[in-house]
Amino acid sequence: MSAPALSVVIPAFNEERRLPGTLRSVVDFLRPRGTPFEVLVVDDGSTDGTASVVRAFADSSVHLVEGKVNRGKGHAVRTGMLQAAGLIRLMTDADLSTPMTDLPRLEQALDRGFDIAIGSRALAGSNVEVRQGAFREGMGRVFNLGVRLLLLPDLHDTQCGFKLFTAEAARAAFSGSRLEGFCFDVEALVVARQQGLRIAEVPVTWRNDVATRVGLAKGAQAFADLLRIRWSRTRATDPR
Repeated sequence: MSAPALSVVIPAFNEERRLPGTLRSVVDFLRPRGTPFEVLVVDDGSTDGTASVVRAFADSSVHLVEGKVNRGKGHAVRTGMLQAAGLIRLMTDADLSTPMTDLPRLEQALDRGFDIAIGSRALAGSNVEVRQGAFREGMGRVFNLGVRLLLLPDLHDTQCGFKLFTAEAARAAFSGSRLEGFCFDVEALVVARQQGLRIAEVPVTWRNDVATRVGLAKGAQAFADLLRIRWSRTRATDPR
C-alpha cells in the first residue's frame, strides 16, 4: 500500500466532548480533496471516553494511538509524528483553534521548498478572531520574546498548534527532541534548524478556546525549558 499524502496528528487528553466535532471537521475538509490521508489521534492517557470516541468514529482513515499514561502533549505529538506514514504531516490541536481551511497556506510553503511550515498569529495577514485573556496574551508575548532571544531569532510565534512537516523533517525534528511539555515544539524546531532544515512562518486564522489547559505552573515550566533547550543544544553542537 502506498503512503498517504497527508497525516494529521491530533494529541488528545480527555477530549471526548470536542473530538467528534473536530474529527468530522477534519475528515469533511480532507475527503473532497481526493488524495489519501490518515488521521492519528494520540490519546495521552485519558481518563474519560476519548479512546472510545475515536474507535467509534465512522471513518476508516481515523486511527487511535493509545497511551496508557499521561505523559504530556510533547510526547503525544512526537509519538504521532514518528508513527505517521504521510508524505507530509500536520500537527493540530483537538480544539482546531486554527481551522483546516488554512492548511493550503502551509502546503504552499512546502511547495516552495521549505521543510517545515508553522502557523503564526504574529505576522501581518494573520487573523486572530478570538483573543486570549490579557494576562495569557501578555505571557505569550514574553515567552515568544524569550524564544527569539535564546533560540530562534527569526520566528515570531512558535506556539500556534498548527505545524506542517515533510516526512523527513518530522523524523529529524522529533527523533532528536525529548521534552514532553509545553516547549516541545520549540525544541523540535531548534533541532530542525540545527540540521539545516528550512522553516517558513505562515500567517493563519486563530480562535482562542477558553477550555485550553495551559495554567500558570505550566507557563513557568515553559520558561525554564527554554533555558534547558539552550543548554542542551549548545552541548550538542560543542565540538570539544
